[in-house]
Amino acid sequence: MHITLNGEPRGLDEGATLADLVASLGVPPQSLATAVNGEFVPRAARADVPLREGDAVFTFQPITGG
Repeated sequence: MHITLNGEPRGLDEGATLADLVASLGVPPQSLATAVNGEFVPRAARADVPLREGDAVFTFQPITGG
């Protein structure tokens, strides 16, 4: 299956979840915020979000502060 990750094409195995993708990036999962097709996905929900052909995934550093 093919998706885009931060605007770049990427191949994934069928049935991959957002959690699988984040784990494959080699960075601590808690250091990234994620969105699929423009919708924010909380860390706790990543394993429940299956990725599908053509999905657009974005990862970014969360903004913190006050």
